[in-house]
Amino acid sequence: MNLSHGLAPGSTIGIIGGGQLGRMSAMAAARLGYLVHIFTPEADSPASQVAAQTTVANYTDQAALKSFAAAVDVVTFEFENIPAPSLKLLSSLRPVHPSADILAISQDRLAEKAFLNGIGAPTAPYAAVESEADLAAAITQLGLPAVLKTTRLGYDGKGQAMLRTEADAATAFAALAPKPLVLEGFIDFACEISVIIARSADGSIASFDPVENRHKHHILDLTLAPAPLPPAILAEATRLGRLIAERLHLIGLLAVEMFVTSTGTLLVNEIAPRPHNSGHWTMDACPASQFEMHIRAVAGLPLPPASRHSDAVMKNLIGPDDMADWPAILATPGLIPHHYGKTVARPGRKMGHLNRLFPKGGLPGAFGIIDALKYK
Repeated sequence: MNLSHGLAPGSTIGIIGGGQLGRMSAMAAARLGYLVHIFTPEADSPASQVAAQTTVANYTDQAALKSFAAAVDVVTFEFENIPAPSLKLLSSLRPVHPSADILAISQDRLAEKAFLNGIGAPTAPYAAVESEADLAAAITQLGLPAVLKTTRLGYDGKGQAMLRTEADAATAFAALAPKPLVLEGFIDFACEISVIIARSADGSIASFDPVENRHKHHILDLTLAPAPLPPAILAEATRLGRLIAERLHLIGLLAVEMFVTSTGTLLVNEIAPRPHNSGHWTMDACPASQFEMHIRAVAGLPLPPASRHSDAVMKNLIGPDDMADWPAILATPGLIPHHYGKTVARPGRKMGHLNRLFPKGGLPGAFGIIDALKYK
């Protein structure tokens, strides 16, 4: 379908994946007049609860994929772990944004780092590891401590191990799968930031303000928008994000995670061609959220400025402990709650998030943030 003038209202956007990112994307699509068709192997998924239609099938079910493609006008996705042949099949039948080539780069840490270094975006030093001999050579090259990671399927701290001594190497190599692996030099970073970029088919780009991300047990806990860092660092983060989006020929949304070293240098950690947990603050602090930007780019609509009217703090709600406080959160003025529609609160599972807004330039310091988020 020709997207030169944008999808007309009433068109159907197909989203691969049924999680909370698909849910919030579907809600943004509805605001713009679109129907959403979810493809997911999960019955009663968070996204399907707010979508016009759902196909429940395995991501490798070719017949189901063809039927899904016939029912939609354009296809996008809400997570990276989609089999490449499945996305290529869909790409032969309907426009897919972001492209299968971009997804392939983001799915493989080695391909990702090679691409980033090739366009001049710095990363931590790294080495490919296919055997224990490779690992020994990589340790000699990069030194210890270092982080051994799977090249695929890792998220929220899964699929990686910290190597502090050579004795850690054999155990970690045996435990991590699938192979090959990648060893990354350890970065003594001051903080982690991310920037979210939207890019349309005509090359127009809208970039949200870089934010600081704070983790707990390897899972994002807090996002501070904007990141409380010098303007030069924020400008460089935006430049790198835009560079990556342009060189990928992105159509859609891209999140770029970066480390800020103790000397103020930026190193790109990873990219995600989809809405991102660190962009949830945009739902309440910006006229157009990351999800609206994603849908606009995919549907061929104009991109508004990625401006914010407020500073914000986003807090993830994880597992049964946080969800036990849901009534208190709802009763606390100033907190803006978002529930993902998941019925089982397992430890480590993202169940929702809350946002707290502040006047621009009024983002409090660490203790002020803790006080601002109190609901007990």
